[in-house]
Amino acid sequence: MRLFPPLHESPLAELFHAHPPRGEPWAWVLCQRLWYAEDLARRLLTEPLTPGLGDWIEQELSLLRHELAQLKQRYPFADFGLREASPAEQAALRVLQGGSASELQALYRAHGYGIYAQHTAFLYDRKMEPVPHPDPARFSDLVGYARQLQALRQHVEGFLEGKEAVPVLLYGARGSGKSTAVKALRTEYSPRGLRLVEVLPDSLEQLPALLALLAPLPYRFVLYLDDLAFSSDDERFHKLKALLEGAVYERPPNVLVVATSNRRNLVREQWSDRPDPNAPEPASWDTLQDKLALADRFGLVLTFPPFDQPLYLEAVAHILGRPLDEATRQAALRFALEGRGFSGRTARQFATIQGVKPGSALGQRRG
Repeated sequence: MRLFPPLHESPLAELFHAHPPRGEPWAWVLCQRLWYAEDLARRLLTEPLTPGLGDWIEQELSLLRHELAQLKQRYPFADFGLREASPAEQAALRVLQGGSASELQALYRAHGYGIYAQHTAFLYDRKMEPVPHPDPARFSDLVGYARQLQALRQHVEGFLEGKEAVPVLLYGARGSGKSTAVKALRTEYSPRGLRLVEVLPDSLEQLPALLALLAPLPYRFVLYLDDLAFSSDDERFHKLKALLEGAVYERPPNVLVVATSNRRNLVREQWSDRPDPNAPEPASWDTLQDKLALADRFGLVLTFPPFDQPLYLEAVAHILGRPLDEATRQAALRFALEGRGFSGRTARQFATIQGVKPGSALGQRRG
């Protein structure tokens, strides 16, 4: 058994696909062996380093250095990369070139491992996938809802400082900027260690496994549940309820749940779901109230009311970067009144048709 994964059968193929930073290319290729020793990394993140394991790690590091010398001699290439190395990559290089087992443990505790050391956004669809090019949404792109956005940012900043945080629900009209605000958290706070994980609806059943995966990592994770809504008999309702209220498994302190929804109670209710008001058995009424109260389990609920005409026109002007002349104003109104309605999303679509490439202007004055 090797603690670090072996090189590809064709080292040249691995180098070709590595996209390393500037510098001696083979050293960067072998640094990947450190990042993707996931079993070892998780052990060093959750357990003390024992003397025997330390000896084993240092033997394997010596083997990697020997491999590096052979590759440099056989394929003496110049730089393959055009970018500067990140702090995590520089730290891994120091460990590879002469670090100890304890320094490898410190590397994992500072930067994590694998995809978590190299990405800031992820998609969880029963397994974790990195998002190489996440949406660069920014708070400065938003128009409207200044009070709501300030409350969201203050709460997340406290979370990043290690304070206890409660789950957050952004509730309101379609196109008002709820999802953009969540994605802007990653853009704003990733340098401070925030990571964004969008959890797809079918993966709510895997929440215990997801929390166990994230708990030992040295980052603060926002679990992003977009456009949350359940039917009255949806079993995922109970999974989310357990996450928000606490269950046998504990939500780790480095995880914050942030959800968006167009529905205040999160459950699609029909009149047929309501019990007979004359029924003597109260259990059915208790079940209904339990479902309607799901939103109450979010400790912070921020409401985004619909855009009106003035705010819509303000958003259009903000995206276009200029005051609206009368012709543009009338064209923007016609565009919205053709069935799209007044919203930040409509404003962005109108600006795109006008030939402007907007950021994500969706929502920052109303409060």
